Amino acid sequence: MVEQITDKLGRPIRDLRLSVTDRCNFRCDYCMPKEIFGDDFVFLPKDELLSFDEMVRIAHVYTKLGVKKVRITGGEPLLRRDLDKLIYKLNQIERIEDIGLTTNGLLLKKHGQKLYDAGLRRINVSLDAIEDEVFQNINNRNIKASTILQQIDYAVSIGFQVKVNVVVQKGVNDNQILPMIQYFKEKEIEIRFIEFMDVGNDNGWDFSKVVTKDEMLEMIEKDFDIEAVKPKYYGEVAKYYKHKGTGAQFGLITSVSQSFCSTCTRARLSSDGKFYGCLFSTVDGFDVKSFMRDGATNAELLEQFKLLWNIRDDRYSDERTAQTVENRKRKKINMNYIGG
Repeated sequence: MVEQITDKLGRPIRDLRLSVTDRCNFRCDYCMPKEIFGDDFVFLPKDELLSFDEMVRIAHVYTKLGVKKVRITGGEPLLRRDLDKLIYKLNQIERIEDIGLTTNGLLLKKHGQKLYDAGLRRINVSLDAIEDEVFQNINNRNIKASTILQQIDYAVSIGFQVKVNVVVQKGVNDNQILPMIQYFKEKEIEIRFIEFMDVGNDNGWDFSKVVTKDEMLEMIEKDFDIEAVKPKYYGEVAKYYKHKGTGAQFGLITSVSQSFCSTCTRARLSSDGKFYGCLFSTVDGFDVKSFMRDGATNAELLEQFKLLWNIRDDRYSDERTAQTVENRKRKKINMNYIGG
């Protein structure tokens, strides 16, 4: 039996985001800048990560409170060994209707078939440019965009539904919007452009670097004949548009200019096993890992998860101002621990 619960703002819980590692093989400036995450940076040891069995237990308990979707994030989740085993176990949970994974795509040829065989069907690939030089300047690992495009083609060829996510920064990759729209229109792969957010502590964010949804839309409408698409479900974060006369569509995620806090249904588990009610959390999350390892029963986990959701009142993007951004600097959980 599913117990329907809501937080202080009346939002139900539907989605669980599981960060399976804090490690990544890219060093993108807006997430894990190389100046901070250098070659000597110490990542979490294995015993500080949630085990797959612990993640499955957490997911199973959350389904009793309304969770239907699970997304695997990181860091770069494909760096977590035997990830297909987690996917398989999550697929055995009766009330989970959808499992997705967010990846930079570099290791899809290496691990994609195993993940597909384990039951994974949906992948979001983060790709912030289609020109090699621009992309190399962003990832700081000399990885070419063409390499990731080949990985995407492979994933599609074995049956995955692929979406592409692009974080847009003014003066960095906003010149990539139109060529990426054209490329993925021809491939009939959905692409989503995300307004640059002040996630974590180290990405040097300010309002001047944001390209808003309206600015992107104005740019796109000059070159493409498009029309708006109605939302598919409650809490959908992207505003979708389709190319007239084709099945291709794209999305714009208005994380800054038109926040979607009022319909956020996501609970988040960081790679070190802490619960967070918001991507922009500033307080220490509740330590689910220690609670479990200290002997908590499933009934106790259920009551704790209910309490954490009942007291949730996060709505940072609704309240974001220059002052709140300044106040929260160096206090938010970093992106590589909590995922996007």
